Amino acid sequence: GECANKFCVWSSQRIRAVQTAASLQECSTHIEYWKVLDDIDVGICEGLTYDDFQTRYPKQFAERENDKYHFRYPSGESYEDLVSRLEPVIMELERQSNILVISHQTVLRCILAYFTNKSPDELPYLDVPLHTVIKLTPKAYSCAVEMFKFDVEAVNTYHDKPEKTVC
Repeated sequence: GECANKFCVWSSQRIRAVQTAASLQECSTHIEYWKVLDDIDVGICEGLTYDDFQTRYPKQFAERENDKYHFRYPSGESYEDLVSRLEPVIMELERQSNILVISHQTVLRCILAYFTNKSPDELPYLDVPLHTVIKLTPKAYSCAVEMFKFDVEAVNTYHDKPEKTVC
């Protein structure tokens, strides 16, 4: 196929992202695989569904619901940790243009939050739909955001921020 504008691809090293990046080889100037773009480390919860997590670790599940940004998965990361991990990538993104980042919802939320000036409290609840290209165009003090959805069947894992409960 023909490509109007060549771009550089930065991809997570996880298999889903690598497969997506490979399909864009023809249209990209080059592809870089960055471990720092890998999904949040959920530690001992790796492989669990949210229902499994809630059943096996009800205390941690409640802590996560109460403060999703600061909650650190047992033997894993928090969104706060992820933001720190992504800082060098974000700084590099600011210096570049025409970069396509292929990553995971948690990582993309962090990048989107940074470029759209969202607070840490808002970050974990940003809607980052699966199979969607999010185009960020710099403007004064912010970014214009455009979303291009691809018609691919997928499970939606998004949910709104829960109301605060008083204990």
